[in-house]
Amino acid sequence: MIDLVPQSFGDMGINIDFFQKIALAALIGILIGIEREHRRPQETELIAGVRSFTIACIAGMISSYLAQIINSGILLISLAFFAVIAAMFIYIKNVTLKQPGITGPIALYCTFLLGVLITYERFLIAIVGAVLITLLLAEKRPLHAFATNLTDDEILSAIRFMAVVFILFPITPDELFMGVVNPRTVLLLVIIVATISFISFVIMKKMGTKQGIALSGMLGGLVNSEATTGALAAMAKKRGELIESCFMGIILSNAAMLLRNLVIAFIIDPSGRVLLLMAPPQLIITMFTIAAVIKSRNHITVSETIELQSPFALSPAIKFAFGFTALSVVSRFANIWAGAAGVYATALGGIISSAVVTASAVALAVSGNVSYSTAAITAVLASIISTGNKMMLVKWSGPPELLGLINKTFTRFIIFGTIVIITWGFFINYTY
Repeated sequence: MIDLVPQSFGDMGINIDFFQKIALAALIGILIGIEREHRRPQETELIAGVRSFTIACIAGMISSYLAQIINSGILLISLAFFAVIAAMFIYIKNVTLKQPGITGPIALYCTFLLGVLITYERFLIAIVGAVLITLLLAEKRPLHAFATNLTDDEILSAIRFMAVVFILFPITPDELFMGVVNPRTVLLLVIIVATISFISFVIMKKMGTKQGIALSGMLGGLVNSEATTGALAAMAKKRGELIESCFMGIILSNAAMLLRNLVIAFIIDPSGRVLLLMAPPQLIITMFTIAAVIKSRNHITVSETIELQSPFALSPAIKFAFGFTALSVVSRFANIWAGAAGVYATALGGIISSAVVTASAVALAVSGNVSYSTAAITAVLASIISTGNKMMLVKWSGPPELLGLINKTFTRFIIFGTIVIITWGFFINYTY
């Protein structure tokens, strides 16, 4: 009797590896293809949908797999084939169907390349690439709306900033000067802080003003709390009916500044030691601020635009870098001459920027020049001083009615914050 059942299916390890890769390629193709199908209007002809994108990803995986075990030319032929397919896709879509755009063909070709990555076991890169492509395809309208609303200055600022990231940063020296400042660390800090601010800037431009001045003020506080306070005060001066809303916006802007400084502390000190020492008093003060918002009775949701400079503009980035560098050097020598008291004195820099003071204090702690508790107290003091500075900004830019509300609230805030920081200072000095 002839045995019709094969005795061996070959190397099962190789088979399992192949099937795992082809399954992942299929899932990635389905993910991107479903987005294409979902976004298609019913009356529009679809050239490439779920099946096309799934097959493209599987084709990338199989062709590169065959290239490994047979001949690398197979992959080159496949790349050329899908390049031709993408070109035909572009022609049919734009010329025959009169549907302008090349996003679909490019996405199809990229999906093929994701399949190639899977074969070479770059699984995480392939998955992240698939998610990013799907998000970009899904967010077509919001992205177009955001790009349309950008000004020429904001676009140029973003281009200059990218030049700093990809050209200047790699060639910046990575060594300590004066035993305190590392130029590359300074530049990296500027990039990170600007990126955090830019995320808030994008959210504010997209939805902040639609939800009212209060939310816009909070988002603006993540970008630049001083500039936001000045803008809201000036707005209240022009339109008296907005005083209550601007008051709440300024309070929330200050609360956002407090939370942002905690994030900055964690970025510079990933161990979280300064953050843990900063968090209790900073969060208590933030809760006090939020309580003041809840207590306010006459909240009015008003849609207005707060004009802020793009966080990617080079001028504020340069100012932040110089401020951070100068304050780091001053703090270092102040610590040598006057000990912890000298470092505490640099908290006065919060009049200009509490973020700069926080960054420099935490950086000194990480480098071992000051204690973590000293850095934490200095950062919280800078936040309190920055709050007092906003009272002066409102006096210069806003109406007397708004100034009265801000002075009353922020005076309590400063008194309460001072009590908290003194109590906390005694506690951590005794404990640590």
